[in-house]
Amino acid sequence: MKQELFTIHSVLLCMCCGVNALTTSIPASLPLANITNFGFVRNSGTTPEPSSSSKTRRRRYISQNDMLAILDYHNKVRGRVFPPASNMEYMVWDETLAKSAEDWAHACLWEHGPPHLLRFLGQNLSVRTGRYRSILQLVKPWYDEVKDYSFPYPRDCNPRCPLRCYGPMCTHYTQMVWATTNKVGCAIHTCHNMNVWGSVWKRATYLVCNYSPKGNWIGEAPYKVGVPCSACPPSYGGSCSNNMCFPALKTNYLHWFK
Repeated sequence: MKQELFTIHSVLLCMCCGVNALTTSIPASLPLANITNFGFVRNSGTTPEPSSSSKTRRRRYISQNDMLAILDYHNKVRGRVFPPASNMEYMVWDETLAKSAEDWAHACLWEHGPPHLLRFLGQNLSVRTGRYRSILQLVKPWYDEVKDYSFPYPRDCNPRCPLRCYGPMCTHYTQMVWATTNKVGCAIHTCHNMNVWGSVWKRATYLVCNYSPKGNWIGEAPYKVGVPCSACPPSYGGSCSNNMCFPALKTNYLHWFK
């Protein structure tokens, strides 16, 4: 049985940006977070999608633009990892993961959860106060951990913190680039009073991203090193795009035009 990665909480205060930022890291099935210039971030199930036949119009848990921005950013990062990956899978959006992320974001709890879903999912969290220009300001801090990461294991990262830090600061990044994690779903919610490690944040913007299958397993690297797409799972049928194993397109072209 695989053993989940354990990392210790990390705390860091942003000194140059007028906004508090924090991050922590814990087991893949538990909350992961890391302090950054733009907000907190964390890394760690699924619920049925709302019925399409419902006559009640429901508020979307994330805008189309934000959804595309998050997904495109993840795939850009995944396609450019160094050393290069031979088995990196293209990441797709999953509405069921997004719905479970919405349920948790709406609770406005600065911790990973819910526990019964974290057995199966990875999770990154990010929170900030104040105005922001792009959703990527809450996502980019996860990638920024790459500067302190030594391939292949998250436990080898060496954080450089301006004030105080405890433990590694790389597990958000490694979840983003975990080769076999090929689905993501996120939700964003404004929490009017959110308790963030003892401080009450007013109108906090809270981002929750859920990942499947989960990553950050002890003793495993996030991906295999090699020629891009040279070790893709057979299910991809040899299809490759931007250095990633790409889902083979299924089409009825031959049926209609033969």
